[in-house]
Amino acid sequence: MMNVAASVDRTSSGKEHFEVLDGLRGSAAFLIVVFHLFNYSFNFHGPWALVKHAYLAVDFFFALSGFVVAYAYDDRWGKMTTLQFFRIRLIRLHPLVLLGATLGLLFYLFDPFGKAMNHTPALTLLLTYILSLLLLPSLPTGGRPNETQALNGPAWSLMQEYLGNIAYALILRRLRTTVLTLVFLLAGAALFWVANEKGSLDGGWGYPEMWMAPLRLTASFVMGLWLYRIHDRVHFPKVGLLLLSIVLVICFQMPVFSKVGGLSLNGLYDAACVLFLFPLIILCGAHSNAGVGMINLCKFSGRLSYPLYITHIGFVYVLANYSWTHHPSVGFTVGWILLLLPTVTFVAWVALKFYDEPVRAMLTRRYGIERPTA
Repeated sequence: MMNVAASVDRTSSGKEHFEVLDGLRGSAAFLIVVFHLFNYSFNFHGPWALVKHAYLAVDFFFALSGFVVAYAYDDRWGKMTTLQFFRIRLIRLHPLVLLGATLGLLFYLFDPFGKAMNHTPALTLLLTYILSLLLLPSLPTGGRPNETQALNGPAWSLMQEYLGNIAYALILRRLRTTVLTLVFLLAGAALFWVANEKGSLDGGWGYPEMWMAPLRLTASFVMGLWLYRIHDRVHFPKVGLLLLSIVLVICFQMPVFSKVGGLSLNGLYDAACVLFLFPLIILCGAHSNAGVGMINLCKFSGRLSYPLYITHIGFVYVLANYSWTHHPSVGFTVGWILLLLPTVTFVAWVALKFYDEPVRAMLTRRYGIERPTA
């Protein structure tokens, strides 16, 4: 029989990965792809607009990021400078930012169904591309005037991820657990208020509600840091990847709820998922082992999650533009979605295997720092 201990995945510093959390990151990324393909293609209406709450996967990512960053780096300060931390994080994150921006530009230029909308002066488009490479907000771009990352929409959350890492290195890592708890409670209360007023937490990606992005980041990222600080003081049942992934699917597939009096049940549901359900999922995942049968899936799913998230949206735009301009049958659209799901997964794997991992390894060797692990 295979030795379980021998199969445990470890970081370069000898720490074990949280295998189930790695797998859950992949599950959430895949559900985001499903959300984008079905909802963009069906204009967010009807029975085929699946997993309508899957925009909450971004909040789940923020919380996971806070947890994993604290695990990976909390005990390394003193041996590692702030500059080294920033360098490690840039090597971990930015190569795929560059690839995502470049793919976004190519899809924008060569989308055969978006020519009627994708009208942007060449200089404006060039500046938008440069800003995208730097992960800065885009200029107004034809066809996507309100998106802060016009060429690669999901990159808006990566900009927040960078801000979270900066705040962690400069401030948050120094805070006592009680202070982190207070910050989390204040941000959570603000999140509940905004969710009730707006009716959902689907915001932050566009200019009209750009202010929601740092609020969503603060509530979930600080929650992740706090969860890491307290996770060894509490005991949760060992629940595997499959069951926790099913919980995420059910959470995201719930209907859009209506208002009752002055309360938005939909917004309150979103906030409750972020502030109550996601912490339970993360703590259960942190206390669980993948097991021999699932460990390879967890590893692969975790490795693929980021490239899948950052490279898929161009395919979504093309299919959505075709649906909006040609009005195909439901069966035709669903058939294309089912074909695109393995296609975007394969593209993400190619990006991971032949671009991201080799580039990160080369940069790590060149700059003489530890292999980035989180």
